[in-house]
Amino acid sequence: MSACLSSPIAVLATHTAPKPAGVDDAETVDLLAALAGLADPRARRGRRHRLATVLAIAVCAVLAGARSYTAIAEWAHDLPATARMRLGIAARDAPSESAIRRLLQAVDAELFDRIVSGWLGARAAGPASQPGSDQPRRLIAIDGKTARGARARGSGDSADARAVHLLASFDQTTGVVLGQSVVDGKTNEITAFAPLLDRIDLTEAIITADALHTQRAHADYLHARGAHYLLTVKANQPGLHHQLQALPWAQIPTVDTQHDKGHGRVESRTLKLAAINDRDSGIAFPHARLAIQLTRHRKALNSRKWHTETIYAITDLDYGHIRADQLANTLRGHWGIENRLHWIRDVTYAEDHSQIRTGTGPATMATLRNLAVSIHRLTGATNIAAACRHVSRHPNRVLALLT
Repeated sequence: MSACLSSPIAVLATHTAPKPAGVDDAETVDLLAALAGLADPRARRGRRHRLATVLAIAVCAVLAGARSYTAIAEWAHDLPATARMRLGIAARDAPSESAIRRLLQAVDAELFDRIVSGWLGARAAGPASQPGSDQPRRLIAIDGKTARGARARGSGDSADARAVHLLASFDQTTGVVLGQSVVDGKTNEITAFAPLLDRIDLTEAIITADALHTQRAHADYLHARGAHYLLTVKANQPGLHHQLQALPWAQIPTVDTQHDKGHGRVESRTLKLAAINDRDSGIAFPHARLAIQLTRHRKALNSRKWHTETIYAITDLDYGHIRADQLANTLRGHWGIENRLHWIRDVTYAEDHSQIRTGTGPATMATLRNLAVSIHRLTGATNIAAACRHVSRHPNRVLALLT
């Protein structure tokens, strides 16, 4: 039986979701049209559903909160006839769980993520910031996450192989995922850093990352791309860490202080800055202009004991590029990738409990979750779990999000 020839693209294009600010009609491209460039990994014989149809079902189901292949198939099975036609299913039965599973395990996860993140990036990006302008720079956080449930059996005497590890880039301002790549099990995040960012326009953007990425090669790469860096420094760079510690911080005044109260604790943060360069300070890190000391004082509301932590960071920005309070907020905002993305994937989508582990399934499902979180954010949602429940109550609410 030949595949259904009805196209979901023309119909879905008439159901338009609210557009984020800065995106005009000329830039609006249907997601399914964007996915047309993805190669179908299945043999031609026996196909019952178009690749775009199955992917559209997966996207819509995850937008509605689906966590597994079975949940995606069940969502599709319950669709009314009108929604089936809009997705290109026509009068036929929806794809089975096994059909969905086999396709999502075989699809090119890297290309799928490139297409999805490119589509999202066009909606999340404002006009590029120019050097010397007052326009806010784009803030991009880089961080990795292990899909703990996707742990495949190892070889030999090893009990378990390394679980799938994913490196993501995250727009601090919009909460949109700009890209994700699988970290090769034989290497680590360091080698995946530049290939991930190669997809993104980094002009005048500020890249934040944890201490693992405080690498000289990364600093040179970002400089060549026209971007700036803000990197924490820890014991993995012992020489640099010691040099930063040795600066005369006791004689340097505090330039920013912030106080917070919430989540059962109070916290204060003080920021100090020191101008540095290779010639005078002896701190040999490419393009570095400011050393940063951030001191955090924290205590639980029901305790009298304060805990103090001192963090060092380095940036190629100087006093003329950024204010002290902006620097403090950017440094703190980096960890938004943890509670605005990784935490949601774990809690709302139960990613760490998912045992999807075959083929490209773990990476593909992670991309679908990233896409769902990002689309909900672009349409104004602040609570992703509530947004999933809202669109799950009627399929037309989900279909409207695909444009």
